[in-house]
Amino acid sequence: MRRRPRLALVPGEPAGVGPELCVRAAQRAWDAQLVVYGDRTTLMRAAAALSLPLACLDDAEAADGDDRPGQLRLIEIAHAAPAAFGQPQPRNAASVMAALESAATACLRGECDGMVTGPVHKATINAGGIAYTGTTEVLAAHAGCEVVMMLANDIVRVALATTHLPLRAVPDAMTSATLERVLRILHAALRNEFGIEAPRIAVLGLNPHAGEDGLLGREELEVIAPLLERLRREGWDLIGPLPADTAFLPAKLRGYDAVLAMYHDQGLPVLKYSGFERAVNLTLGLPYPRVAVDHGTALDLAGHGTADPSSLFAAIETCTRLARERNRHGHRPTART
Repeated sequence: MRRRPRLALVPGEPAGVGPELCVRAAQRAWDAQLVVYGDRTTLMRAAAALSLPLACLDDAEAADGDDRPGQLRLIEIAHAAPAAFGQPQPRNAASVMAALESAATACLRGECDGMVTGPVHKATINAGGIAYTGTTEVLAAHAGCEVVMMLANDIVRVALATTHLPLRAVPDAMTSATLERVLRILHAALRNEFGIEAPRIAVLGLNPHAGEDGLLGREELEVIAPLLERLRREGWDLIGPLPADTAFLPAKLRGYDAVLAMYHDQGLPVLKYSGFERAVNLTLGLPYPRVAVDHGTALDLAGHGTADPSSLFAAIETCTRLARERNRHGHRPTART
């Protein structure tokens, strides 16, 4: 393994805060080698707006020691149109997607050990003629694998059984096969990337009070509990199904390695309340670590120098740890055949 993990850093929407957050990341030393997949002019414009020093070094020509504060290794993915702060340009949709896909390809080839991504503006990508629902879906299709979304901060890790679904669609989506797939991906990631030999996972119920023994819904009795019991017979340490309203009490959280929530707004409000600034978004199941910031493009803040870099810094630190752990276990990326 390399002395330090090599991470692909993708700024995201060029009109948002992503480029300036990358400039802020360049001002400090990291326990990883960062390589930005992006547009040189956009990065330099962000640095000028922040009055911060920045030298973009061609990655192919940079020496091993060229990672000093104020410098960024760059693999240039040029934009079609100039990026103006706060004004997304659909003509740049193709280059935004090309940066993501180029970084993902580098990870699959083993040229990078992981990927850190900034926020992308979905409406602008679609306005540029590219059907786009989210970076998680793009990376899963690119790698040819199934994935699970997990958000984490210093207090709790929350994985999602379902993601962006209307509430009325959630019960039908919660099949035993779907939940088992999610749990197996989560369990493997906790072992291989977080280094937890025997993960302890709390699984929430769907209904209030976890169904109250069938009085408030039968999903717990008919789907969740039987699956958990079957996996326990394989030696898994699973707690639940638990009532969601008490599962996040601090004393209980100390006994879990992760929580599996049944739907988006069951688990994520608690996580974001407990530490939004340090929260990150992880895509579990990819052949490499991918960690994203847990905030949007913040178009209204772009260019003003007030955007908080804490989530990006946490994403870099988290991806570095995950890459080291994967490499320690010998888990190298394998491209789709």
